[in-house]
Amino acid sequence: MTADAADADGATSTEPATESDPDAGGNPDADVTAGTTHALDGDVILRLRDLDAGYGDLQILSDIVLDVAGEEYVTIVGPNGAGKSTVMKTVFGLTTHMGGTVEFNGEPIHGLAPERIIREGIGFVPQNDNVFPGLSVRENLEMGAYILDEVPEDQIETIYDRFPILRERSDQKAGTLSGGQRQMVAMGRALMLDPDLLLLDEPSAGLAPDLVSDMFDRIDRINDSGTAVLMVEQNATEALRRCDRGYVLVNGGNRYTDRGDVLLADEDVRRDFLGG
Repeated sequence: MTADAADADGATSTEPATESDPDAGGNPDADVTAGTTHALDGDVILRLRDLDAGYGDLQILSDIVLDVAGEEYVTIVGPNGAGKSTVMKTVFGLTTHMGGTVEFNGEPIHGLAPERIIREGIGFVPQNDNVFPGLSVRENLEMGAYILDEVPEDQIETIYDRFPILRERSDQKAGTLSGGQRQMVAMGRALMLDPDLLLLDEPSAGLAPDLVSDMFDRIDRINDSGTAVLMVEQNATEALRRCDRGYVLVNGGNRYTDRGDVLLADEDVRRDFLGG
Protein backbone atom coordinates (compact mmCIF):
# COMPACT_ATOMS: atom_id res chain seq x y z
CA MET A 1 0.00 0.00 0.00
CA THR A 2 1.31 3.45 -0.87
CA ALA A 3 1.82 6.03 1.84
CA ASP A 4 -0.82 8.28 0.26
CA ALA A 5 -3.37 5.49 0.22
CA ALA A 6 -2.59 4.59 3.80
CA ASP A 7 -3.21 8.20 4.83
CA ALA A 8 -6.54 8.09 3.03
CA ASP A 9 -7.82 5.14 5.06
CA GLY A 10 -8.29 7.39 8.05
CA ALA A 11 -9.23 10.51 6.15
CA THR A 12 -12.27 12.31 7.51
CA SER A 13 -12.02 15.86 6.24
CA THR A 14 -13.08 17.46 3.00
CA GLU A 15 -11.20 20.69 3.75
CA PRO A 16 -8.18 21.42 1.57
CA ALA A 17 -4.78 21.47 3.22
CA THR A 18 -3.57 25.04 2.77
CA GLU A 19 -0.92 27.13 4.45
CA SER A 20 -2.71 30.39 3.74
CA ASP A 21 -5.98 31.76 2.57
CA PRO A 22 -7.22 29.45 -0.24
CA ASP A 23 -8.76 32.52 -1.86
CA ALA A 24 -5.34 32.85 -3.42
CA GLY A 25 -6.23 30.03 -5.81
CA GLY A 26 -5.56 32.16 -8.85
CA ASN A 27 -2.42 33.85 -7.47
CA PRO A 28 0.76 32.02 -8.43
CA ASP A 29 2.69 33.83 -5.69
CA ALA A 30 0.40 32.55 -2.92
CA ASP A 31 1.81 30.02 -0.44
CA VAL A 32 -0.71 27.23 -0.99
CA THR A 33 -0.15 23.53 -0.46
CA ALA A 34 -2.38 20.89 -2.05
CA GLY A 35 -3.72 18.17 0.17
CA THR A 36 -2.96 14.46 0.28
CA THR A 37 -6.22 13.42 1.92
CA HIS A 38 -7.91 11.49 -0.85
CA ALA A 39 -11.17 10.36 0.79
CA LEU A 40 -14.26 12.46 1.45
CA ASP A 41 -16.09 12.48 4.73
CA GLY A 42 -19.81 11.91 4.25
CA ASP A 43 -22.07 10.52 1.56
CA VAL A 44 -20.60 9.85 -1.86
CA ILE A 45 -22.00 8.11 -4.92
CA LEU A 46 -18.67 6.69 -6.12
CA ARG A 47 -16.11 5.31 -3.69
CA LEU A 48 -12.81 3.67 -4.64
CA ARG A 49 -10.71 2.16 -1.87
CA ASP A 50 -7.24 0.62 -2.18
CA LEU A 51 -8.01 -0.18 -5.81
CA ASP A 52 -5.57 -2.31 -7.77
CA ALA A 53 -6.31 -2.90 -11.46
CA GLY A 54 -4.73 -3.35 -14.85
CA TYR A 55 -4.87 -5.36 -18.04
CA GLY A 56 -4.34 -9.12 -17.91
CA ASP A 57 -1.35 -9.67 -15.62
CA LEU A 58 -0.09 -6.08 -15.99
CA GLN A 59 -0.95 -3.98 -12.94
CA ILE A 60 -1.42 -0.27 -13.62
CA LEU A 61 -3.24 1.04 -10.54
CA SER A 62 -2.04 0.58 -6.97
CA ASP A 63 -4.07 1.44 -3.88
CA ILE A 64 -6.15 4.14 -5.57
CA VAL A 65 -8.49 6.08 -3.27
CA LEU A 66 -11.07 8.31 -4.94
CA ASP A 67 -14.53 9.67 -4.15
CA VAL A 68 -17.21 11.52 -6.09
CA ALA A 69 -20.14 13.05 -4.23
CA GLY A 70 -23.59 13.48 -5.72
CA GLU A 71 -23.69 16.24 -8.38
CA GLU A 72 -19.96 16.86 -7.91
CA TYR A 73 -17.53 17.66 -10.73
CA VAL A 74 -14.20 15.87 -10.26
CA THR A 75 -11.18 15.88 -12.57
CA ILE A 76 -8.27 13.43 -12.70
CA VAL A 77 -4.98 14.84 -13.99
CA GLY A 78 -1.40 13.64 -14.13
CA PRO A 79 1.42 12.80 -16.53
CA ASN A 80 1.12 10.30 -19.36
CA GLY A 81 1.11 6.76 -18.04
CA ALA A 82 -0.23 7.77 -14.61
CA GLY A 83 -3.24 5.48 -14.94
CA LYS A 84 -5.89 8.16 -15.35
CA SER A 85 -7.86 6.45 -18.11
CA THR A 86 -7.41 3.10 -16.39
CA VAL A 87 -9.32 4.47 -13.40
CA MET A 88 -12.25 5.32 -15.65
CA LYS A 89 -12.18 1.97 -17.42
CA THR A 90 -11.97 0.14 -14.10
CA VAL A 91 -15.04 1.92 -12.76
CA PHE A 92 -16.85 0.87 -15.94
CA GLY A 93 -15.73 -2.76 -15.72
CA LEU A 94 -13.29 -2.75 -18.64
CA THR A 95 -10.07 -3.78 -16.85
CA THR A 96 -8.81 -6.62 -14.68
CA HIS A 97 -9.77 -6.04 -11.06
CA MET A 98 -6.85 -7.07 -8.83
CA GLY A 99 -7.85 -5.81 -5.39
CA GLY A 100 -9.68 -3.18 -3.43
CA THR A 101 -13.24 -2.01 -3.96
CA VAL A 102 -15.38 0.10 -6.28
CA GLU A 103 -18.73 1.09 -4.77
CA PHE A 104 -21.53 3.02 -6.44
CA ASN A 105 -24.43 4.28 -4.34
CA GLY A 106 -23.17 2.07 -1.53
CA GLU A 107 -23.11 -1.16 -3.54
CA PRO A 108 -19.97 -2.94 -4.81
CA ILE A 109 -19.69 -2.89 -8.61
CA HIS A 110 -16.14 -4.15 -9.14
CA GLY A 111 -16.30 -7.30 -11.21
CA LEU A 112 -19.58 -6.37 -12.88
CA ALA A 113 -19.84 -6.27 -16.67
CA PRO A 114 -20.33 -2.84 -18.32
CA GLU A 115 -23.95 -3.62 -19.24
CA ARG A 116 -24.69 -4.17 -15.54
CA ILE A 117 -22.86 -0.99 -14.57
CA ILE A 118 -24.91 1.03 -17.06
CA ARG A 119 -28.04 -0.18 -15.30
CA GLU A 120 -26.66 1.04 -11.98
CA GLY A 121 -26.62 4.62 -13.30
CA ILE A 122 -23.17 5.26 -14.78
CA GLY A 123 -22.52 6.54 -18.31
CA PHE A 124 -19.11 6.40 -19.98
CA VAL A 125 -17.65 8.33 -22.91
CA PRO A 126 -14.30 6.80 -23.94
CA GLN A 127 -11.62 8.83 -25.65
CA ASN A 128 -11.50 6.80 -28.85
CA ASP A 129 -14.04 4.93 -30.98
CA ASN A 130 -16.89 6.54 -29.08
CA VAL A 131 -19.48 6.64 -31.88
CA PHE A 132 -20.88 4.13 -34.34
CA PRO A 133 -19.68 5.80 -37.57
CA GLY A 134 -22.03 3.89 -39.89
CA LEU A 135 -25.14 4.77 -37.89
CA SER A 136 -27.00 8.05 -38.01
CA VAL A 137 -26.91 10.52 -35.13
CA ARG A 138 -30.35 9.41 -33.97
CA GLU A 139 -29.42 5.74 -34.23
CA ASN A 140 -26.35 6.39 -32.10
CA LEU A 141 -28.54 8.01 -29.46
CA GLU A 142 -30.96 5.08 -29.59
CA MET A 143 -28.03 2.73 -28.94
CA GLY A 144 -27.54 4.53 -25.65
CA ALA A 145 -30.91 3.18 -24.52
CA TYR A 146 -30.50 -0.33 -25.89
CA ILE A 147 -31.27 -1.91 -22.51
CA LEU A 148 -34.80 -0.43 -22.57
CA ASP A 149 -37.79 -1.98 -24.31
CA GLU A 150 -38.63 1.31 -26.01
CA VAL A 151 -36.60 4.32 -27.04
CA PRO A 152 -37.35 7.20 -24.61
CA GLU A 153 -38.37 9.93 -27.03
CA ASP A 154 -38.46 12.53 -24.28
CA GLN A 155 -34.81 11.84 -23.50
CA ILE A 156 -33.85 12.14 -27.16
CA GLU A 157 -35.54 15.54 -27.19
CA THR A 158 -33.62 16.47 -24.05
CA ILE A 159 -30.37 15.54 -25.81
CA TYR A 160 -31.35 17.53 -28.88
CA ASP A 161 -32.15 20.52 -26.68
CA ARG A 162 -28.73 20.20 -25.04
CA PHE A 163 -26.93 19.77 -28.39
CA PRO A 164 -29.08 21.54 -31.03
CA ILE A 165 -26.72 20.70 -33.89
CA LEU A 166 -27.55 17.01 -33.36
CA ARG A 167 -31.20 17.68 -34.14
CA GLU A 168 -30.12 19.31 -37.41
CA ARG A 169 -27.85 16.34 -38.22
CA SER A 170 -30.21 13.66 -36.89
CA ASP A 171 -30.18 11.59 -40.10
CA GLN A 172 -26.51 12.13 -40.91
CA LYS A 173 -23.99 9.31 -40.44
CA ALA A 174 -21.97 9.95 -37.30
CA GLY A 175 -18.74 9.11 -39.10
CA THR A 176 -19.17 12.13 -41.38
CA LEU A 177 -19.45 14.66 -38.53
CA SER A 178 -16.72 16.93 -37.24
CA GLY A 179 -14.72 15.92 -34.18
CA GLY A 180 -16.69 18.23 -31.92
CA GLN A 181 -20.00 16.98 -33.25
CA ARG A 182 -18.95 13.35 -32.78
CA GLN A 183 -18.06 14.16 -29.18
CA MET A 184 -21.56 15.60 -28.70
CA VAL A 185 -23.04 12.38 -30.11
CA ALA A 186 -20.92 10.30 -27.73
CA MET A 187 -21.95 12.37 -24.72
CA GLY A 188 -25.57 12.39 -25.82
CA ARG A 189 -25.60 8.61 -26.12
CA ALA A 190 -24.08 8.26 -22.63
CA LEU A 191 -26.79 10.57 -21.26
CA MET A 192 -29.70 8.65 -22.79
CA LEU A 193 -30.35 6.75 -19.57
CA ASP A 194 -30.04 9.93 -17.47
CA PRO A 195 -27.12 8.58 -15.39
CA ASP A 196 -26.25 9.75 -11.91
CA LEU A 197 -22.56 9.77 -12.87
CA LEU A 198 -20.97 10.56 -16.24
CA LEU A 199 -17.41 9.37 -16.90
CA LEU A 200 -15.57 11.44 -19.53
CA ASP A 201 -12.17 10.31 -20.83
CA GLU A 202 -10.27 13.16 -22.53
CA PRO A 203 -13.34 14.95 -23.95
CA SER A 204 -11.28 17.71 -25.57
CA ALA A 205 -8.81 15.36 -27.30
CA GLY A 206 -8.59 16.02 -31.02
CA LEU A 207 -10.82 19.09 -30.94
CA ALA A 208 -9.85 22.30 -32.69
CA PRO A 209 -8.66 24.90 -30.13
CA ASP A 210 -11.68 27.13 -30.77
CA LEU A 211 -14.02 24.24 -29.83
CA VAL A 212 -12.39 23.26 -26.55
CA SER A 213 -13.94 26.05 -24.47
CA ASP A 214 -17.38 25.28 -25.90
CA MET A 215 -16.98 21.61 -24.96
CA PHE A 216 -16.05 22.54 -21.39
CA ASP A 217 -19.07 24.85 -21.24
CA ARG A 218 -21.32 21.96 -22.26
CA ILE A 219 -19.82 19.74 -19.57
CA ASP A 220 -20.40 22.51 -17.03
CA ARG A 221 -24.07 22.60 -18.01
CA ILE A 222 -24.41 18.82 -17.76
CA ASN A 223 -23.04 19.01 -14.23
CA ASP A 224 -25.22 22.03 -13.38
CA SER A 225 -28.27 19.98 -14.38
CA GLY A 226 -27.52 17.52 -11.56
CA THR A 227 -25.30 14.86 -13.15
CA ALA A 228 -22.06 14.13 -11.30
CA VAL A 229 -19.00 14.18 -13.57
CA LEU A 230 -15.70 12.32 -13.26
CA MET A 231 -13.36 13.45 -16.03
CA VAL A 232 -9.85 12.71 -17.26
CA GLU A 233 -8.55 15.64 -19.26
CA GLN A 234 -5.31 16.53 -21.06
CA ASN A 235 -6.04 20.26 -20.67
CA ALA A 236 -5.35 20.05 -16.96
CA THR A 237 -5.32 23.77 -16.20
CA GLU A 238 -8.74 24.43 -17.72
CA ALA A 239 -10.18 21.25 -16.20
CA LEU A 240 -9.00 22.17 -12.71
CA ARG A 241 -10.26 25.72 -13.13
CA ARG A 242 -13.78 24.45 -13.75
CA CYS A 243 -14.09 21.41 -11.47
CA ASP A 244 -15.02 21.16 -7.79
CA ARG A 245 -12.12 18.89 -6.85
CA GLY A 246 -9.17 17.30 -8.58
CA TYR A 247 -7.03 14.21 -8.14
CA VAL A 248 -3.41 14.11 -9.29
CA LEU A 249 -2.18 10.61 -10.11
CA VAL A 250 1.44 9.56 -10.62
CA ASN A 251 2.68 6.08 -11.56
CA GLY A 252 -0.69 4.50 -10.91
CA GLY A 253 -1.14 5.96 -7.43
CA ASN A 254 -2.54 8.99 -5.62
CA ARG A 255 -0.31 12.05 -5.22
CA TYR A 256 -2.54 15.08 -4.45
CA THR A 257 -6.25 15.72 -3.90
CA ASP A 258 -7.86 19.09 -3.32
CA ARG A 259 -10.17 21.76 -4.70
CA GLY A 260 -9.38 22.65 -8.26
CA ASP A 261 -8.30 26.19 -7.37
CA VAL A 262 -5.98 24.94 -4.63
CA LEU A 263 -4.28 22.49 -6.99
CA LEU A 264 -3.81 25.31 -9.50
CA ALA A 265 -2.20 27.48 -6.85
CA ASP A 266 0.17 24.84 -5.46
CA GLU A 267 3.72 25.54 -6.69
CA ASP A 268 4.72 21.86 -6.86
CA VAL A 269 1.58 20.90 -8.80
CA ARG A 270 2.08 23.78 -11.24
CA ARG A 271 5.75 22.96 -11.78
CA ASP A 272 5.46 19.18 -12.05
CA PHE A 273 2.08 18.72 -13.75
CA LEU A 274 0.88 22.01 -15.28
CA GLY A 275 3.99 23.22 -17.05
CA GLY A 276 4.94 25.83 -14.45
